Amino acid sequence: MTTLTFPEITASVPAPGDGPIRFGSEEHKRLFCTTLLDTFNPYRPAVIDWPKLDEATTARITALPIWDIAVQTENRAGLNVCTYAEGIADPLLRKAVELNGFEERRHRYVLSNLVEAYGIQLAPEPAYPRPKNPEWAFMVTGYSECIDSFFAFGLFETAKASGFFPAELVDTFEPVVHEEGRHILFFVNWVAWHRRNMALWRRPWFELKVLAVWAFLVWERIGIASDVSHGEQDNNFTVNGASQLGGDGIDVYKLLDTCLSENERRLGIYDKRLKRPRFFPFVIRTFRRFFGPKPAAA
Repeated sequence: MTTLTFPEITASVPAPGDGPIRFGSEEHKRLFCTTLLDTFNPYRPAVIDWPKLDEATTARITALPIWDIAVQTENRAGLNVCTYAEGIADPLLRKAVELNGFEERRHRYVLSNLVEAYGIQLAPEPAYPRPKNPEWAFMVTGYSECIDSFFAFGLFETAKASGFFPAELVDTFEPVVHEEGRHILFFVNWVAWHRRNMALWRRPWFELKVLAVWAFLVWERIGIASDVSHGEQDNNFTVNGASQLGGDGIDVYKLLDTCLSENERRLGIYDKRLKRPRFFPFVIRTFRRFFGPKPAAA
């Protein structure tokens, strides 16, 4: 049986003070790396006390069409991130990316223990080959998480407010959702730092790679949509599970507003000098500006 070995979390340099920082600078790298390292939560999946659920709640949880792909996604994410970490020369950056990969793999163990605790049957897992292009794989994982976490924040809050997830289960699963916020914050700051520290002649190629990643993710999700009618699992498990929270009567506009507010709340606790994921929230805000009822005043 594979076991998780907890990393020793020691930042090699202190985080910068309260002064302004320049994206791409040494201070920027220290800030986004130490933010990830210093907020590590050393919980152990094997000792999580999953709450006992009544039959109706258990049936709702086990019926969610997300568990197979959720486990597979975390397995791939862990492999992609850890493989990219192997080629990093900078000690502090490598330590932070290794921690990111460790936490992705830990999510897989959390999910595995959850499905075992509630008797959820998973399909056999596929093989997970090592990525041939580690940077591409790392970027696909990072940008994909920027999309999935945005929806996961809103879905998690919606499930909590509606009572779909009992409070005990929400509290138990909260560390995983919290970690996803840390991961996307780290990733978008890595992108900003990385592009500013590469040779000028490489930057156009890198920007093309970013566009290619987004094109791939859009294509992937279009392909996902075409598979739904065939009952197949898909990578967009956060969106695929939305209808289960409220049935056919789910208010999509309210859900999007919740995603936006939860995204702000969860990422707002970190140092204001760090970049936040902007593209997907911008797309949703633009959509909401022109479609659907206006959000209720706070």
